[in-house]
Amino acid sequence: MGEVALAFVWHQHQPYYPDDIARENPMPWVRLHGVKDYWGMAMHLREVPEMHCTINLVPSLVHQLQDYTERNASDHFLNLSRIPANSLTREQAMFILDNFFMANPERMIRPYPRYAELYVRRNLGRSSAPEALRRFQERDLRDLQVWFNLTWIHPLAVQRDPALQELVAKGKFFTEEDKRLVLDKHFELMRQVIPLHRELMERGQVELTTTPYYHPILPLLLDKRVAREATPDIRLPRYQLGYPEDAEFHVAEAIAQHKAVFGQAPVGMWPAEGSVCQIMIPLIARHGIQWIATDEEILSRSTHGFVGRDSRGHVRNPEQMYCPYRVEEAGHQLSVIFRDHALSDLIGFHYQRSDGKAAAEDFIGKVSAIGRAVGGNQPALVSVILDGENCWEHYHGGGVEFLRELYHLATHTRGIKPMKVSEYLEKYPPRTRLTHLFAGSWINHNFEIWIGHEEDNQAWDLLHQTREHLVQRQAQGLVSPERAALAWREIYVAEGSDWFWWYGPQHSSPQDGLFDYLFRKHLQNVYVLLGELPPPHLGRPINKRTAARAIHTQPTSFLDVKPDGRRRPIEWMGAGHYVAQNERGTMAMVTLGPIREIFFGFTPERLLIRVDFDGPAKSALAPFDKLIVGFVDPAGYELRIHDPGKSSQTVELVRQGQTIPCPHIEVGVDQIVAVSLPFDCLGVKVNEPLHFFVELMEGNQSRDRAPRDACISLTRPTPEFEQIMWDV
Repeated sequence: MGEVALAFVWHQHQPYYPDDIARENPMPWVRLHGVKDYWGMAMHLREVPEMHCTINLVPSLVHQLQDYTERNASDHFLNLSRIPANSLTREQAMFILDNFFMANPERMIRPYPRYAELYVRRNLGRSSAPEALRRFQERDLRDLQVWFNLTWIHPLAVQRDPALQELVAKGKFFTEEDKRLVLDKHFELMRQVIPLHRELMERGQVELTTTPYYHPILPLLLDKRVAREATPDIRLPRYQLGYPEDAEFHVAEAIAQHKAVFGQAPVGMWPAEGSVCQIMIPLIARHGIQWIATDEEILSRSTHGFVGRDSRGHVRNPEQMYCPYRVEEAGHQLSVIFRDHALSDLIGFHYQRSDGKAAAEDFIGKVSAIGRAVGGNQPALVSVILDGENCWEHYHGGGVEFLRELYHLATHTRGIKPMKVSEYLEKYPPRTRLTHLFAGSWINHNFEIWIGHEEDNQAWDLLHQTREHLVQRQAQGLVSPERAALAWREIYVAEGSDWFWWYGPQHSSPQDGLFDYLFRKHLQNVYVLLGELPPPHLGRPINKRTAARAIHTQPTSFLDVKPDGRRRPIEWMGAGHYVAQNERGTMAMVTLGPIREIFFGFTPERLLIRVDFDGPAKSALAPFDKLIVGFVDPAGYELRIHDPGKSSQTVELVRQGQTIPCPHIEVGVDQIVAVSLPFDCLGVKVNEPLHFFVELMEGNQSRDRAPRDACISLTRPTPEFEQIMWDV
């Protein structure tokens, strides 16, 4: 048959940022993603009525959208945006200089000359806010207030609004009235988000699903010991049991909110982070949920490897992967679908650097290939599940070209039919029962992001202590029902997965400290609501980092390297080192590309780069057309190795698409890739910076990049570099 039911599930999620007791919200992300992604994703679907899909709306997100549009809520960034530029205090102006460039520089700042000019003037990472403030006049600060809020508005909204188009064209020297117009547009767009989703649902185009209310890891909330199924030797918090009654609240409250907002109860659920286990089935099924989704690695573990991928990423027994399953426990049953994490990661991480139409064609080609591989007498269910908000800021033009072409091809390619998940399950209910649903999440089929590390465990223990204190005070009759309800709400918020996401070694961001503070503040609020002073230990940070972790080390000495592609570790002692990872803290990537490590360093005259792969470089590079060393600074330079896995390989240095002469480049491809490139060919002088990445191309598609969403940064050394390092 070879047909495919293509089931997109766009997961729309934000943690609960507000501190309801202090009546403040330090984070702008619900508002900014609201006017960009939540509005924009719905409008993309509205443009293509035949495109069916599923959108998962987390209740804590819906709650906050309603706060903005129905309860006059604000956030700290919005408050500072509203202040006239000539009335900003010094502290407020410095906060703006530190925080109003929080947008993707390549996609959301540099395309706009005035915003780019202000970005360069700020000199982030090299100038402090007090130093930079001397370079900013009143009109500069006002323009920054406007551009930060304007760049987050979805391109489709700008295309449809002449007033916004005029502001983009004006570009600079905005008035306070211009700023009010932008902020008013924010609320106009946010007020449309929920009605748009309800409209798409009511006309049968979109299925709306939910998540436990404050996005907790439901298996851990039921019993922390389930983490041992995937990680038997994991170190758990002191209190290892769970809080089934809290899990019940998160599920019941999510269903109730969804029904109140959208007029009907959901039948599908994306458990937070795709976290599942056998014991959660009755809880979810009791509340009317008929299907859940998680990652393919959970299916692989649940079938003891019968379904899974080989070392090259090819699916074993694909007919058993691209179908729904039934799970049963204590007289209850659910359908389960499993996301194709390779396809999901292509959209989340790889296509952002490709031409939008070519990327969409590549994706649909892969989906069609799955249909041919599966065959059978019913369509293969290909589930593509990922964040619906965090990837688009990395795409050119906010991903508009890609999504338009993707939806067009998905609805006009023979053998592919986009479907809502329930739509598929009604026609093709599960034929196969899983005897046991493996306990894990969509990230590495375990729970190690949220439990097991010292910081995670400390957070769980503080949560337990605070919860026990509330239970005792209630039992003693020392708290009114109204106060108790508010205190319990703070506990439920603190049970959300997002606070734990930033603890431990896996994820980091410039807001690490703020997330840590918010988690502890919710626990402190419990004591405040009880009329007590919070214990001092809740005032001490759990996260000991004062800044985001560096993604790589720096060189410590000059290198003496023979760039012939042979692996001689001693030559690279003293090099800087990068291990392939995901730098985008808000999203996780499951599929590993071929690039594993990068070593880098220099002599006084030459930049030296070594790239290690998941096997010998020559064989690992055989499927690829190009290996690129791309430079963000100096901008526009690329070192291109064509046919890197073949003896016929060629090398060229390109600037803005034009080959430039550099006869002294040396490249070796064998066990590793080794590159020796004169600094002078790049026009980089002593003490000037370089920022580079390494990328693998197949045709016009990026197949791997390291670093994935950042750059390796270093400075051309002085001849005295080693002496300086020795003195240090």
